[in-house]
Amino acid sequence: MVNQIFASCETTIFEVMSRLAEEHGAVNLGQGFPEGLEPAELIEAGIAAFRKGPHQYPSTMGLPALRQAVAENAKRFFGIEADWEREIFITSGATEALCDAFLGLLDPGDEVIVFEPVYDSYGPIIRRAGAVPVAVRLEPPEWRLPREKILSAITLRTKAIVVNTPMNPIGKVFDAGELRFLADCMLAHDLVAVCDEVYEHLVFDGRGHNSLFALPDVRDRVVRIGSAGKTFSVTGWKIGYVMAAAKLLTPIARAHQFVTFTTPPALQAAVAFGLAMPDAYFAGLKATLAARRDFLVAALSGLGFEARPAAGAYFTIAGIGGLDDAGDDVAFCRRMTVEAGVTAVPLSAFFSGRDLRGYIRFCFAKTQPTLEEAVARLAAWRERHGAQ
Repeated sequence: MVNQIFASCETTIFEVMSRLAEEHGAVNLGQGFPEGLEPAELIEAGIAAFRKGPHQYPSTMGLPALRQAVAENAKRFFGIEADWEREIFITSGATEALCDAFLGLLDPGDEVIVFEPVYDSYGPIIRRAGAVPVAVRLEPPEWRLPREKILSAITLRTKAIVVNTPMNPIGKVFDAGELRFLADCMLAHDLVAVCDEVYEHLVFDGRGHNSLFALPDVRDRVVRIGSAGKTFSVTGWKIGYVMAAAKLLTPIARAHQFVTFTTPPALQAAVAFGLAMPDAYFAGLKATLAARRDFLVAALSGLGFEARPAAGAYFTIAGIGGLDDAGDDVAFCRRMTVEAGVTAVPLSAFFSGRDLRGYIRFCFAKTQPTLEEAVARLAAWRERHGAQ
């Protein structure tokens, strides 16, 4: 009577931990929504667009102004060239864009390589498209790309690789050499890449964001996905985009027209304004987040967590080996929420086997007072009870 793929899915760990945080009045550093970082001028642009209208269906491909802005922003910051009319369309968030890409490109029986730890929406959508996700695990603490494992995972049924950079949940940024290796795999085995690049503007410490779409020899094999929610800290707006060569974009756009059809025009207009904002906004956001990352990493390390600064995105992974003899990240996160009043997300939720324990994820895209309150609560908890 029901679809077994979705019927068998558990409630997402983000929702589970956020409900627990609300129940216990905890500081929620688990779910990845930013706090207090929305640019005021973007909000004003949205208000003006709502007042002006129109309020009816826009084109299913998205407002021309926003599609042009996506192309111009990609060229300005990443040197990526795209034809806004033939190679870009707008979606109701990046998760919808991912869904469209999997539905539009995959056939039953296809295999898709995904890198674990993996964003939890990939697997169910790939399976619902009739395809098979094939997990290749990256290992802590360095999270290097396991090249031999990737080569071993490719079969005659492999059609695609999903590349998430910067990577949720671990903040890994794929470097040029890693992307070149993946590009060579794509050419050798006739593969496409679905590139989840929603954190493209959140790369720290002088690093640059690299994209497979920028490599000329595989450009026509790459689907590049972005998110205004991440770039402008307005995750509730749900504005995403897809960039791909026309031969790939066409079936993906066809899927989109039967999933959400279109996206609120006023929000599209506001995001078009935002993407054209001066470089100072984008640099300022990175600097602010890097400073908050450094504060949280230093504080966690001082409390006995094994924390490292992320290269991108807005999450810090912390080992709990010195704090919890059992090494049970799920139980630890629940206990920390109830006893300390601070919520994180267990990293095991990002692995299909749920078997890599001992690490948890904190979101540092919060106000400084929120982070300071979380640290104070953790320090008090450690002093009262320890973490055993």
